[in-house]
Amino acid sequence: MRLTSPFRAEGEHIGIDLPGARALFTTRRGGASQGAFESLNLGLWTQDARDRVVANRDRLAALVGVPRKRLAHGRQVHGATVRRLAGPPDPAAEPSPADGQATSAPGVVPLVLVADCLPIALAGEGAVAMLHAGWRGLAAGVVEEGVNAVRTLGAGDRLEAAIGPGVGDCCYQVGSEVLARFSEHPEAVTSHGSGGRLDLKAIAAARLVNAGVDAVHDSGLCTVCSDPGLFFSHRRDGQRTGRQAGVVWRR
Repeated sequence: MRLTSPFRAEGEHIGIDLPGARALFTTRRGGASQGAFESLNLGLWTQDARDRVVANRDRLAALVGVPRKRLAHGRQVHGATVRRLAGPPDPAAEPSPADGQATSAPGVVPLVLVADCLPIALAGEGAVAMLHAGWRGLAAGVVEEGVNAVRTLGAGDRLEAAIGPGVGDCCYQVGSEVLARFSEHPEAVTSHGSGGRLDLKAIAAARLVNAGVDAVHDSGLCTVCSDPGLFFSHRRDGQRTGRQAGVVWRR
């Protein structure tokens, strides 16, 4: 796994420092799951055994240095809702539909799950957010909503974002109807026949900058064509696959 600064290896995973915050993007390594979900599958709504996923989440929480109940996540629906959290989530409550989590509370850790969609960390001094962004979420405005969330929660003037591992334009073939949704990003669209390739990372970066983010860092890693032992990938492996995570928290 080749990483460029400011990304760095955090054991088997990928870390980065952001203003007043740290983010971690997990790989599929270092967990308890087996078979198609080997090994650090963090997705509760996969076909993996629940006790193994819970054990994996405990391992993730230990990496971050918080109890598992302080990991804040939603039921992702490929939309633009970003939930604002004043404190730790209720561990007994069913996660509400949301494709982003934002907080200004120290010790609360926004989390999203991915298996080709982009995990995007946002941070400024005083507030952080983690976003789940596929093409539907990008088209719906999840990036803009995430930036608005950290601003309203009191983030400082300088915002930075980190785009974790996700499908690259090398591997993302879509139909013409999806390409048409991003006609304002001609640099991210390569058309041929009835479809073409779409660069989600370029679209996310452009929208982050347009929303006022001062610096955008891209890990440059594609979940589809990287070593299959490194990342889960829905496009490569189909429905029976796990999920890795992006998490961010205030320092």
